[in-house]
Amino acid sequence: MAVTFSDLHTADGLKALEAHLAGKTYISGDGITKDDVKVFAAVPVKPSAEFPNAARWYDTVAAAVASRFPGQSSGVSASSAPAAAAPAASKDEDDDDDMDLFGDETEEDKKAAAAREAAKPAKKKESGKSSVLMDIKPWDDETDMKKLEEAVRSVQMEGLTWGASKLMPVGYGIKKLQIMLTIIDDLVSVDTLIEEVLCETPINEYVQSCDIVAFNKI
Repeated sequence: MAVTFSDLHTADGLKALEAHLAGKTYISGDGITKDDVKVFAAVPVKPSAEFPNAARWYDTVAAAVASRFPGQSSGVSASSAPAAAAPAASKDEDDDDDMDLFGDETEEDKKAAAAREAAKPAKKKESGKSSVLMDIKPWDDETDMKKLEEAVRSVQMEGLTWGASKLMPVGYGIKKLQIMLTIIDDLVSVDTLIEEVLCETPINEYVQSCDIVAFNKI
Protein backbone atom coordinates (compact mmCIF):
# COMPACT_ATOMS: atom_id res chain seq x y z
CA MET A 1 0.00 0.00 0.00
CA ALA A 2 1.35 3.44 -0.95
CA VAL A 3 2.55 5.61 1.94
CA THR A 4 2.92 9.39 1.76
CA PHE A 5 5.18 11.54 3.92
CA SER A 6 5.03 15.33 3.83
CA ASP A 7 6.61 18.32 5.56
CA LEU A 8 9.69 16.30 6.55
CA HIS A 9 11.47 19.53 7.38
CA THR A 10 9.06 20.02 10.31
CA ALA A 11 8.56 18.25 13.64
CA ASP A 12 5.08 17.10 12.62
CA GLY A 13 6.43 15.52 9.44
CA LEU A 14 9.20 13.75 11.35
CA LYS A 15 6.66 12.45 13.89
CA ALA A 16 4.88 10.60 11.10
CA LEU A 17 8.17 9.16 9.85
CA GLU A 18 9.15 8.20 13.41
CA ALA A 19 5.87 6.33 13.91
CA HIS A 20 6.20 4.54 10.56
CA LEU A 21 9.73 3.34 11.40
CA ALA A 22 8.78 1.89 14.79
CA GLY A 23 10.08 -1.68 14.71
CA LYS A 24 11.43 -1.23 11.17
CA THR A 25 14.87 -0.69 9.70
CA TYR A 26 13.72 0.58 6.30
CA ILE A 27 10.70 2.39 4.84
CA SER A 28 9.45 -0.72 3.02
CA GLY A 29 10.76 -4.27 2.95
CA ASP A 30 13.77 -5.83 4.63
CA GLY A 31 16.41 -3.94 2.64
CA ILE A 32 17.07 -0.46 1.33
CA THR A 33 14.91 0.48 -1.69
CA LYS A 34 14.19 3.53 -3.79
CA ASP A 35 11.52 4.39 -1.22
CA ASP A 36 14.29 5.02 1.32
CA VAL A 37 16.20 7.14 -1.21
CA LYS A 38 13.12 9.30 -1.96
CA VAL A 39 12.35 9.94 1.70
CA PHE A 40 16.04 10.37 2.56
CA ALA A 41 16.36 13.13 -0.04
CA ALA A 42 13.35 14.94 1.48
CA VAL A 43 14.85 15.01 5.02
CA PRO A 44 17.22 18.02 4.99
CA VAL A 45 19.28 17.02 8.06
CA LYS A 46 19.61 14.08 10.43
CA PRO A 47 16.61 14.02 12.83
CA SER A 48 17.37 14.91 16.44
CA ALA A 49 17.39 12.50 19.40
CA GLU A 50 13.68 13.29 19.80
CA PHE A 51 13.14 10.95 16.85
CA PRO A 52 15.38 7.90 17.56
CA ASN A 53 13.81 5.62 14.93
CA ALA A 54 14.12 8.25 12.21
CA ALA A 55 17.68 9.14 13.27
CA ARG A 56 18.75 5.47 13.20
CA TRP A 57 17.15 5.01 9.77
CA TYR A 58 18.83 8.19 8.48
CA ASP A 59 22.29 6.94 9.53
CA THR A 60 21.62 3.53 7.96
CA VAL A 61 20.55 4.99 4.62
CA ALA A 62 23.35 7.58 4.60
CA ALA A 63 25.89 4.77 4.95
CA ALA A 64 24.31 2.48 2.35
CA VAL A 65 22.58 4.62 -0.24
CA ALA A 66 25.78 5.72 -1.91
CA SER A 67 26.71 2.20 -3.01
CA ARG A 68 23.51 0.52 -4.14
CA PHE A 69 19.74 0.85 -4.67
CA PRO A 70 18.21 -2.68 -4.41
CA GLY A 71 14.54 -3.49 -4.38
CA GLN A 72 11.49 -2.07 -6.12
CA SER A 73 9.59 1.08 -5.14
CA SER A 74 6.18 0.45 -3.55
CA GLY A 75 4.85 3.93 -4.29
CA VAL A 76 6.12 6.08 -1.42
CA SER A 77 6.05 9.80 -2.16
CA ALA A 78 7.55 12.56 -0.02
CA SER A 79 7.84 16.31 0.05
CA SER A 80 9.87 18.63 2.25
CA ALA A 81 7.72 21.72 1.78
CA PRO A 82 3.99 22.30 2.37
CA ALA A 83 1.70 22.53 -0.64
CA ALA A 84 0.54 26.03 -1.48
CA ALA A 85 -2.87 26.76 0.00
CA ALA A 86 -5.64 27.77 -2.35
CA PRO A 87 -6.03 31.57 -2.25
CA ALA A 88 -9.16 32.82 -0.53
CA ALA A 89 -11.63 34.79 -2.55
CA SER A 90 -10.71 38.46 -2.41
CA LYS A 91 -13.05 41.28 -1.57
CA ASP A 92 -12.64 42.59 -5.10
CA GLU A 93 -13.97 39.28 -6.46
CA ASP A 94 -16.97 39.55 -4.13
CA ASP A 95 -17.53 43.06 -5.40
CA ASP A 96 -17.51 41.77 -8.97
CA ASP A 97 -20.35 39.39 -8.08
CA ASP A 98 -22.44 42.36 -6.92
CA MET A 99 -21.87 44.32 -10.14
CA ASP A 100 -24.95 45.47 -12.02
CA LEU A 101 -24.84 43.19 -15.07
CA PHE A 102 -27.44 45.27 -16.87
CA GLY A 103 -25.78 48.63 -16.33
CA ASP A 104 -23.53 50.35 -18.85
CA GLU A 105 -19.82 49.78 -18.13
CA THR A 106 -18.05 53.11 -18.06
CA GLU A 107 -14.42 53.81 -18.94
CA GLU A 108 -13.69 54.15 -15.23
CA ASP A 109 -15.20 50.72 -14.61
CA LYS A 110 -12.94 49.22 -17.26
CA LYS A 111 -9.84 50.85 -15.75
CA ALA A 112 -10.83 49.68 -12.26
CA ALA A 113 -11.34 46.11 -13.51
CA ALA A 114 -7.96 46.15 -15.27
CA ALA A 115 -6.28 47.45 -12.10
CA ARG A 116 -7.85 44.66 -10.03
CA GLU A 117 -6.60 42.03 -12.49
CA ALA A 118 -3.09 43.51 -12.44
CA ALA A 119 -3.06 43.52 -8.62
CA LYS A 120 -3.86 39.83 -8.34
CA PRO A 121 -0.72 37.79 -7.44
CA ALA A 122 0.57 35.55 -10.19
CA LYS A 123 0.18 31.85 -9.55
CA LYS A 124 3.55 30.37 -8.64
CA LYS A 125 4.47 27.26 -10.55
CA GLU A 126 5.88 24.57 -8.28
CA SER A 127 9.15 23.18 -9.55
CA GLY A 128 10.06 19.52 -9.23
CA LYS A 129 13.05 18.15 -7.34
CA SER A 130 15.54 15.42 -8.18
CA SER A 131 17.89 13.27 -6.12
CA VAL A 132 21.28 12.72 -7.75
CA LEU A 133 24.09 10.30 -6.86
CA MET A 134 27.44 11.40 -8.27
CA ASP A 135 30.95 9.89 -8.52
CA ILE A 136 33.76 12.45 -8.32
CA LYS A 137 37.22 11.16 -9.21
CA PRO A 138 40.58 12.70 -8.26
CA TRP A 139 43.65 13.00 -10.47
CA ASP A 140 45.71 10.38 -8.64
CA ASP A 141 46.38 8.67 -5.30
CA GLU A 142 48.21 11.76 -4.02
CA THR A 143 45.12 13.99 -4.23
CA ASP A 144 43.96 15.15 -0.79
CA MET A 145 40.41 13.73 -0.72
CA LYS A 146 39.45 15.84 2.29
CA LYS A 147 40.29 19.02 0.39
CA LEU A 148 38.52 17.63 -2.68
CA GLU A 149 35.29 17.15 -0.73
CA GLU A 150 35.65 20.59 0.88
CA ALA A 151 36.05 22.12 -2.57
CA VAL A 152 32.98 20.30 -3.87
CA ARG A 153 30.80 21.27 -0.92
CA SER A 154 31.99 24.88 -1.20
CA VAL A 155 29.83 25.14 -4.32
CA GLN A 156 26.68 26.92 -3.20
CA MET A 157 23.82 27.91 -5.48
CA GLU A 158 20.08 28.38 -5.20
CA GLY A 159 18.28 25.05 -5.52
CA LEU A 160 21.32 22.88 -4.66
CA THR A 161 21.65 20.88 -1.42
CA TRP A 162 24.60 18.54 -0.76
CA GLY A 163 23.85 15.32 1.14
CA ALA A 164 25.64 12.24 2.47
CA SER A 165 28.98 11.16 1.01
CA LYS A 166 31.58 8.41 1.28
CA LEU A 167 34.96 7.46 -0.18
CA MET A 168 35.05 4.35 -2.34
CA PRO A 169 38.12 2.51 -3.70
CA VAL A 170 38.78 2.68 -7.43
CA GLY A 171 42.08 0.81 -7.67
CA TYR A 172 45.84 1.30 -7.33
CA GLY A 173 45.31 3.12 -4.06
CA ILE A 174 42.98 5.69 -5.63
CA LYS A 175 39.62 6.49 -4.03
CA LYS A 176 36.64 8.38 -5.44
CA LEU A 177 34.11 10.56 -3.64
CA GLN A 178 30.52 9.37 -3.97
CA ILE A 179 28.07 12.07 -2.89
CA MET A 180 24.30 12.66 -2.83
CA LEU A 181 22.76 15.97 -3.84
CA THR A 182 19.22 17.27 -4.16
CA ILE A 183 18.37 19.85 -6.83
CA ILE A 184 15.38 21.96 -7.80
CA ASP A 185 15.02 21.11 -11.47
CA ASP A 186 14.18 24.62 -12.71
CA LEU A 187 17.14 26.18 -10.88
CA VAL A 188 20.01 23.70 -11.24
CA SER A 189 21.33 21.81 -14.27
CA VAL A 190 23.54 18.88 -13.26
CA ASP A 191 25.39 19.02 -16.60
CA THR A 192 26.17 22.70 -16.08
CA LEU A 193 27.20 22.04 -12.47
CA ILE A 194 29.71 19.42 -13.66
CA GLU A 195 31.03 21.08 -16.82
CA GLU A 196 31.16 24.71 -15.70
CA VAL A 197 31.82 24.43 -11.96
CA LEU A 198 33.18 21.10 -10.66
CA CYS A 199 35.52 20.50 -13.62
CA GLU A 200 36.71 24.11 -13.86
CA THR A 201 39.21 26.24 -11.94
CA PRO A 202 39.79 26.19 -9.02
CA ILE A 203 38.02 22.91 -8.17
CA ASN A 204 39.65 21.01 -11.04
CA GLU A 205 42.87 21.22 -9.07
CA TYR A 206 41.45 18.20 -7.21
CA VAL A 207 38.69 16.91 -9.52
CA GLN A 208 39.60 14.93 -12.63
CA SER A 209 36.07 13.90 -13.68
CA CYS A 210 32.47 13.54 -12.50
CA ASP A 211 29.91 10.86 -13.37
CA ILE A 212 26.17 10.64 -12.61
CA VAL A 213 25.48 7.25 -11.02
CA ALA A 214 21.74 7.70 -10.37
CA PHE A 215 19.16 10.40 -11.11
CA ASN A 216 15.70 10.10 -9.54
CA LYS A 217 12.73 12.48 -9.54
CA ILE A 218 11.36 13.16 -6.06
